Amino acid sequence: MVNSYRPTSLQEALNILAKEAVTPYSGGTDLMINPDVNATYLFLAKVPEMNQIVADTEHIRIGAACTFTDIIENELVPSILKEAALQIAAPAIRNLGTVGGNICNGSPKGDSALILFAIDAKLRLVSSRGERVLPITAFYLGRKKTALQADELLVEILMDRKGLNNYYYKKVGARDALAISRVSFAAILNVTDRKILNCITAFGAVSDVIIRRAEIDAMLIGKTIEEAKAAKEEYFAAYDQKIVPIKGRISAEYRKAVCMNLLRDFLKSNGI
Repeated sequence: MVNSYRPTSLQEALNILAKEAVTPYSGGTDLMINPDVNATYLFLAKVPEMNQIVADTEHIRIGAACTFTDIIENELVPSILKEAALQIAAPAIRNLGTVGGNICNGSPKGDSALILFAIDAKLRLVSSRGERVLPITAFYLGRKKTALQADELLVEILMDRKGLNNYYYKKVGARDALAISRVSFAAILNVTDRKILNCITAFGAVSDVIIRRAEIDAMLIGKTIEEAKAAKEEYFAAYDQKIVPIKGRISAEYRKAVCMNLLRDFLKSNGI
């Protein structure tokens, strides 16, 4: 028989987590595949603090227990994240699967995690001891490994309210629907008066962790479009060195070629 707690407030959930070894979940779409009948589960779908999408003066705040359908239907959510959510599985899965679960399973193939890397999102982690806010880039420590501590919950995802409109997103899979990413790519480029104010790129399903190289993207920041054109081959060469795909059902050579092609197309689409 499966044991389960069903807290109705964040504080109640944190108190349980502080005292007992439990497996937190909300949608449970991953757990359905390989359930542990000996585990004690902490069901979070009834925790109000984790089920809301709100905005303050600086951020859009998405509760970790929000489903992909919640994200798709909410007017506050930026289009780049909605587009990725629409390509996740089928409607039945999107109705149950949550953004927090997609992040916390630590997979480099996580569709929503890729977008959150590309928009420099932050994660609010809370325990009965207090809370901390981490950049999502610091949350992932390796394949299926995260910085989430045993008594912590991912409660909210924080993203900037501005600067997310000019985006590029591609998911390459074996088919148009219900596809696990072979390679995925997301990017943001902000230009004012033909000068690049911000450039962020992220590659998913390529390595053990989503690839985000701020030091390479910084090569284009501050440049005019014309200057970026002159620097782009050096930029490509830097990424060509840093993208080292893992081997699997899809060859490393294929993944590398797709990554570089998507990167070139992203710059071309922005006149670079």
